[in-house]
Amino acid sequence: MGERGTDHSRDRDEHGRAHNARPRDASGRPLPREAAGVDRVPEDLALSPAESLREAQRLVEAGLPFQAHEVLEGTWKATEGAHRPLWQGLAQLAVGLTHLQRGNATGAKALLRRGAERIEPFAEDPPHGIDVAGLAGQAVELADQVQDGRPPARARLTFLQDGG
Repeated sequence: MGERGTDHSRDRDEHGRAHNARPRDASGRPLPREAAGVDRVPEDLALSPAESLREAQRLVEAGLPFQAHEVLEGTWKATEGAHRPLWQGLAQLAVGLTHLQRGNATGAKALLRRGAERIEPFAEDPPHGIDVAGLAGQAVELADQVQDGRPPARARLTFLQDGG
C-alpha cells in the first residue's frame, strides 16, 4: 500500500477523500466495477425542500429507498437551523426502508423508530407539506411489524400529505 494517503487503488474525490465510485444495486450495495448498477444520486445534488420530498417519494415508490436516503441526506446536510433534525429524521426513515429491503430487521427497526422520534417534534406545525404525524405513525407501524416477524413484502412510506 505505501505511505498513508497514497493508496491509489481506492477511488478518491478531488480532495483526496475516499469515494466509492463502484456501481450499486437497488439497495445501495456495491457491485463489481464492470456490473451495471442503478443510477446514482449525484453527490452535489441540491434540491429545494419540495423537490427533495417529491424525488424521495418517487424513489421510494420505485423501490429505491437507498437513493431516496441520498436525496434526503443531501437536503439535511444543506439545511441549517430548526429544520435540520427533521431532514435527518427523514433520511433515517429512508435508511430504515433500505435495511428492510436488505433483510436487516435489527437495522430497520432501529432506524424507523429513530427517524420517527426525530421528526415527531415537527408534527404540531409540519413544514413543506410533510405529513409528519402520519409518517411517524407509518414508520412505527413498520417497525412493529418487523419486530413481530411480519414485515411487509414491499415497505413504503408517504412523506407528503397529498401522497407525493
